[in-house]
Amino acid sequence: MEDRISDLKKTNEDLIQSTKEITVLSTKGAENLEKSLESMKEKDLKITRLQDALNKKDSVTLAVVSSLKKAVGIGDPDIEINVEKGVVFISIADKLLFKSGSYNVTTRAKEVLGKVAKVVNSKPDFECMVEGHTDNVPYKKGVLIDNWDLSVKRSTSIIRVLQELGVNPGQLIAAGRSHYVPLVENDTAENRATNRRTRIVVLPKIDQFYEMIEKEMKNLSAEEK
Repeated sequence: MEDRISDLKKTNEDLIQSTKEITVLSTKGAENLEKSLESMKEKDLKITRLQDALNKKDSVTLAVVSSLKKAVGIGDPDIEINVEKGVVFISIADKLLFKSGSYNVTTRAKEVLGKVAKVVNSKPDFECMVEGHTDNVPYKKGVLIDNWDLSVKRSTSIIRVLQELGVNPGQLIAAGRSHYVPLVENDTAENRATNRRTRIVVLPKIDQFYEMIEKEMKNLSAEEK
């Protein structure tokens, strides 16, 4: 009987110890689960904040497109306005901007650029890059020795007009692509005319976009504390 009582006591102690261990494991499991849920909640909140920042940028971009189409008009086949990956592109045919072989801006072009300038002026957080594109016919005139020179010179000519129209020069970027980014093959006079164009790229300032995201992250960290 004493042996049986001793065995029962031992079994009872083992059961009590097992129960304690199970309780400890359950508590740790609950704590780990709670931490996992908090981590998931935090990640979801960060994703939501980032998505809000992206949506805000996209909304502003769409507003720019809408303003440009309203100001410039979309009925002119020599002017094309579209948006790709959050960037606004205004493509203007060469014949509308310059006379053949020239980098002097025409009067008609100044009218169109005036409308573009008005929209850009209303968006000080955006930058405006002017890209000059030529065909592949070799060019050499005066101090200009090739199509690189011509494409950049046409870009700076347009930039000067935009600056005269009140656009902040800090928002302007001059760029020339020569004949290396054609829309079509340079095998006919019509195709070469298509490739001779100027593209105005209206894009949000990257540093300000990241500042906006960083601000959201700081707000999130402050809320967590």
